[in-house]
Amino acid sequence: MQEIVKEIRDVLSEVKYPGTSKSIVALDMVQNIKAEDGKVDFRLVFQKSNDPFVGAVRKKCESLLKEKLGYTTVEIETVFVHDLEKPLVLEKVKHIVAVSSGKGGVGKSTVASNLAVALAKLGYKVGLVDADIYGPSMPKMFGCEDASLYMVEVGGKELIEPVVKYGVKLLSIGFFVDPDSATVWRGPMASNALKQMVEGGFWDELDFMLIDLPPGTSDIHLTLVQTVALSGAIVVSTPQQVALADAVKGINMFESPGIQVPVLGLVENMSWFTPAELPDNKYYIFGKEGAKKLADEKGLRLLGQIPIVQSIMEGGENGSPVALDEDSVTGQAFIELARNVAHAVDETGETAKRVRVTK
Repeated sequence: MQEIVKEIRDVLSEVKYPGTSKSIVALDMVQNIKAEDGKVDFRLVFQKSNDPFVGAVRKKCESLLKEKLGYTTVEIETVFVHDLEKPLVLEKVKHIVAVSSGKGGVGKSTVASNLAVALAKLGYKVGLVDADIYGPSMPKMFGCEDASLYMVEVGGKELIEPVVKYGVKLLSIGFFVDPDSATVWRGPMASNALKQMVEGGFWDELDFMLIDLPPGTSDIHLTLVQTVALSGAIVVSTPQQVALADAVKGINMFESPGIQVPVLGLVENMSWFTPAELPDNKYYIFGKEGAKKLADEKGLRLLGQIPIVQSIMEGGENGSPVALDEDSVTGQAFIELARNVAHAVDETGETAKRVRVTK
């Protein structure tokens, strides 16, 4: 049966989602393949119910399977991500937000960890999934590298109890691998690890679940949008042009026809350097307001500008996120970012509701 399913997937890999270079298999749109006695049926998952390419994609799949594999009957169930039932463990999660970056080294994980802490300090119930498979840093940033994970039974199902630190529920791939060994996983293994943390964790009630994604665009990003209904995505960049060029790729990925996840806005990290002894001085060592200009060009919100100060590095190294100190310059910046993210999520949700009602 596995060979038959692989044969079917190989044929369906020839079907590109219109407007992209990705196949519907690579986009994880093909699910639940079953075949017997000249008949094949499977599920096609689309992001939006108003997708204009549903009919064309279905027709192409059917013709290829009949022409190349000789199936006489092809039954395709068309479903949409937002119509799928949430996994039981996520039923009480109000908003799921991806934190991403076009490239590494822009401080995405630092922003994600401090944003989670800042949201918790504002009174929200927050969860954080460290899906940066190749460089999980959250256990160190939260000072819980030696934490032990336990299983709890919920509704007859064994789930992973997240570690709780600074009011944030945390699961990281770093809890499951040797920190001194390189994590070398192929795409499917990494994607399955993400699903296990999102769907296999006992999150209970959350206002926000933040998912710290690996930098760039990969299978993990595609798996995420097919696994959960994201409220939106945040793109982190420095003001530097080389970083902004990759940030554009991240924005385009989320807004592409095959994904269609709203980009809540940009976060400009390392906006300027302020020495502790000269708190009023700003040195724009990576350029000035690059992310702000990009946000204006793309019609997106600039959610926050985070300065470089030594305490950010020290907080990450010591397992004490700088957002814990609301009186510091960076603590205030992250609190403002948290407020802006919460507002952007609410505003985006209301817009989506109006669009659905109008249609």
